[in-house]
Amino acid sequence: MSYIEIKNLTKTLQDNLILDDINLTIDQGTIVGFVGKNGSGKTMLFRAICGLIQTDSGTVTFNGKQIGKEYKFLPNTGLLIENIGLYDHLSAFENLKLLNGISKNKISNDEIKALISKFGLDPESTKTFKKFSLGMKQRLCLAQAFMGGPEILILDEPTNALDKNGIKEVQELILEQKRQGKTILVSSHDQKYIEAISDIIYYMYDGKLADEEF
Repeated sequence: MSYIEIKNLTKTLQDNLILDDINLTIDQGTIVGFVGKNGSGKTMLFRAICGLIQTDSGTVTFNGKQIGKEYKFLPNTGLLIENIGLYDHLSAFENLKLLNGISKNKISNDEIKALISKFGLDPESTKTFKKFSLGMKQRLCLAQAFMGGPEILILDEPTNALDKNGIKEVQELILEQKRQGKTILVSSHDQKYIEAISDIIYYMYDGKLADEEF
């Protein structure tokens, strides 16, 4: 049985075909990379896999159970995707503490602070998210995805707004999660970055998915 299996996934928006009959199996403990330009369908595919959107047809199953039926959402998943809901008026620690309060995998305040430090931010700072630079915002968004030790990580363009050192740090953090047996889906328009970390790579173009470049 496949860990995650996607069958005949199709999605249209305003008569535009966003996902075009996607078929894919994902093995546990692997890093699966997705390469494609902005608008190619990567983000929509990740949303569909998580159960955040309804598709026109097709199924996503996790250990044989269908997302949207037996599971409302893909379980035990850390997610970095657009509009994840961090609050402008809260600090890094306050944001993660709030999210931790509604999580099934709660961690201590000290662990939250250690996680914030791990991603290069100051856990004691009272600076609000609204005043963060784009790179700082991306680091906190990544921290919330990793919080609680999820078994699956789905990371959409994780290196956005990061400098060279930040990109290298995130690469190491992703590879560390793989060594722990986690399953990771990661997308980027940067093919070289995906090649550096992925066990298998897929390419997206106009909602189509292939295991070789178009």
